[in-house]
Amino acid sequence: MIYLSQIREWVKTLSAAEHYYIGKMDRKEKSLGVFQLSPRPPTRALGQASGYEVKRISLKLHWNRNQDESEKAAYELYRKLRAVSSFNMDGIHVYFLRLLQAEPVSIDTDDSGVYEWVIELEIYYERNE
Repeated sequence: MIYLSQIREWVKTLSAAEHYYIGKMDRKEKSLGVFQLSPRPPTRALGQASGYEVKRISLKLHWNRNQDESEKAAYELYRKLRAVSSFNMDGIHVYFLRLLQAEPVSIDTDDSGVYEWVIELEIYYERNE
């Protein structure tokens, strides 16, 4: 099983954010939050246990009051995610990432005018149970 806290630590290697969160975010600029998307049905192979699991997550960039800088930060993270090949996360083999949109999605600004972007993805990883 991969947990959101492990994903938060891994995404620090890809993002220029200054603050990282899981679950709930403070309103600090240049923050990145890791949230779980609604899960899909369990992966089950016929006649045997499946060898992989899927973790669906959303990365929320809460950047700054400059739209251009915020958009560039979101696209830079998206570009890095798209370039990721298989790797290990805390000893768990990750086969690949599947980005769920063709680009980061702007969700406008929060109440204080900070621009926010979302990147949704699925992490396909080796079952370790």
